[in-house]
Amino acid sequence: MGEYLRPRGLEEALQALTRPFTVLAGGTDFYPTRVGRSVTEDVLDIAGITALRGVSETSAGWRLGATTTWSDIVEAHLPPLFDGLKQASREVGGRQIQNAGTVAGNICNASPAADGVPALLALDAEVELANHAGTRRLPLATFITGVRKTERQPGELVVALHVPRPLHNARSAFLKLGARRYLVISIAMASVVVEVSDEKVAAARVAVGACSPVAQRLPALEQALIGATPDARLGELVESAHLAPLSPIDDVRGSAGYRSDVALVLLRRLLSKVAA
Repeated sequence: MGEYLRPRGLEEALQALTRPFTVLAGGTDFYPTRVGRSVTEDVLDIAGITALRGVSETSAGWRLGATTTWSDIVEAHLPPLFDGLKQASREVGGRQIQNAGTVAGNICNASPAADGVPALLALDAEVELANHAGTRRLPLATFITGVRKTERQPGELVVALHVPRPLHNARSAFLKLGARRYLVISIAMASVVVEVSDEKVAAARVAVGACSPVAQRLPALEQALIGATPDARLGELVESAHLAPLSPIDDVRGSAGYRSDVALVLLRRLLSKVAA
C-alpha cells in the first residue's frame, strides 16, 4: 500500500501536493473503482480540512467549499436560484452517497453523467484551484475538458466553487431520466436557471448532461428565451435545433436518437415548471 496522509489544514495539503498524490474526499468514486485490488498509490485525504467544507454567502454571490457534501447542499438555506442544484443533489446515488460525496469530487471525476454538473453550469459556477504558489479561477464550462479529464494541473487542488449573484430575481430546476427512479446513471438530464425582470425573461442558462462527453450549455436556446413571458407556455419555445451542441451516443442505457428526444422533452418540462 502507498502512503496515506490526512492533513488538517489547507497549507499542509498543498505542500504535500508538490509531489504526486491521489486526492480523496468523499471516496464515493475512489473506492468502487478499486474493488478487489490493493490501493498502491499515495493518497491525500482532504476530508478533515474544515476550511474546505460548507456554503457561505459573499458580496459577489456564494462559495461552495470543495468538500461540501450533497446533503450539505440540500440542507443549506439558499434562495430559489439553487433549487435546481438541490434537486440534483437528491439524485446523486442514495442517502449514504449524498452524505459522503462532495461537489468538487463530482466535477473532478468528470463523468459525462455527473448529476451535479448541469446544475452548476446553469448557475454559471467558477472553479477555484490552489497550489503552493497561489490560486486561480476558471469557469466550470472550461474546467471539464472531456471524459475523466479536467484542467486541474499537477500540484493543484480544487478548493471551492463560486456562484455569482444574478442581476434579477432567479429560479431554477433540474430533471433527470434514468432506467428507474433512484440509484441510477442518467440517460439524460437538464438544468435551467431563469432570471425575470418586468414580467419578462431577462436571462436564461440551460445545460444538458449525459448527452455529450461533457455537459453542454445551449446558447441558442438561452438567447431565444430572452424577452419571453415566463408562464407555463415557456417550454414551447424549445426547438430541436437548439440541441445542436449535444452529441449523444448509443449505449446500453439508450440510443442517441432517444437521448435527443428525451433532452427535448426534459427542457420543455423544466422551463414550463420554472415559469409556472
